[in-house]
Amino acid sequence: MTHPDPIVVAVDVRSLRTRYPRTVGRNARLGSHGSGGRSRVAVVSTDTGQTGWGLVEELGGDTTDLVGRPLSDLVDADVGVRDEAHLWLDIALHDLLGVVADLPVHALLGDRGTTSVEVYDGALYFDDLDPDDAPRGVAAVLQNGRDDAALGHTNLKLKIGRGNRWMPRAEGDLRDIEITRAVRDAHPQAKLLVDANDGYDLAGFCRYLDAVAGLDLYWVEEPFLDDADDLAALRRHLDTVSPSTRIAEGETSPEVDALLPVAARGHIDVLLMDVVSYGLTRWRRLMPRLVDLGVHASPHAWGRPLKTLYAAQLAAGLGNVDLVEGVPGTTDGVDASGYDVTDGHLTVPDRPGFGLPLPEP
Repeated sequence: MTHPDPIVVAVDVRSLRTRYPRTVGRNARLGSHGSGGRSRVAVVSTDTGQTGWGLVEELGGDTTDLVGRPLSDLVDADVGVRDEAHLWLDIALHDLLGVVADLPVHALLGDRGTTSVEVYDGALYFDDLDPDDAPRGVAAVLQNGRDDAALGHTNLKLKIGRGNRWMPRAEGDLRDIEITRAVRDAHPQAKLLVDANDGYDLAGFCRYLDAVAGLDLYWVEEPFLDDADDLAALRRHLDTVSPSTRIAEGETSPEVDALLPVAARGHIDVLLMDVVSYGLTRWRRLMPRLVDLGVHASPHAWGRPLKTLYAAQLAAGLGNVDLVEGVPGTTDGVDASGYDVTDGHLTVPDRPGFGLPLPEP
């Protein structure tokens, strides 16, 4: 390393508050997603006074094995985090490596993409069903689309699958169709995506596709529980009714080794493993294989606005990502002004690390 190799002196975990622009409602499987909530972040400090920080999903074990070790023992600029036991610190260690090397994370990852990353708004949930005593109907989803378009989001993803839990099956499926059509009418130029959160079966989802066949869906995400034969049948059906529509899978409890052969056969077009829980290091290993297979990536980012920024850095660095999931909102104390969403594109800064100054405790 031509730059200093600082020694880790502390690993601390803090909590930060996320705030969405509005309360986010239900999806096919879960109740209200609330107004943001709190997130854990890890802060890695060094003897040189430099820090790296980032979101963590699950806390690791005893951190004393990290303290007193040089950064190069923990993370390698070419491959990422060295020890599987430290992958929970993947984001923080990449941030610190970038700070020490005076490079943005996207440069560490190879600069194979572009720093103007196309994004979609991932916040259109089942707000038509709320409140229970006076549901707002289709107009609520359309208003959310207008609000998020005003934030710079020209591409939109709809949650569907109301008949899985919240409405009688036939009635819920019809509402899904009605809202898909209404949003397409309101946003004729948008890349329009739909996400069923496994809320359909194959036959029901094919009926939905027949009803929206002319709407040029960009992708369909997690239509039903993973099944290789069903995904093959879905691809055949799409090839008939909407051949340009992609199939996106891999968010929920992904068994990547099982998904890759399905993708290799052309029955999954986009893999979605989460940018934090799957992590940059694993994505760095996987992406060359996906490129060879002709399969694209779009790391899941829902829930935390910071994850959108991490996913955009990954897209700019590794390439092979056409769209990144946008999570409207802010994180208390975090200056994310280096990132700007305009006309459906998020600009990734050239600041060291993730370009996010450590917020005050």
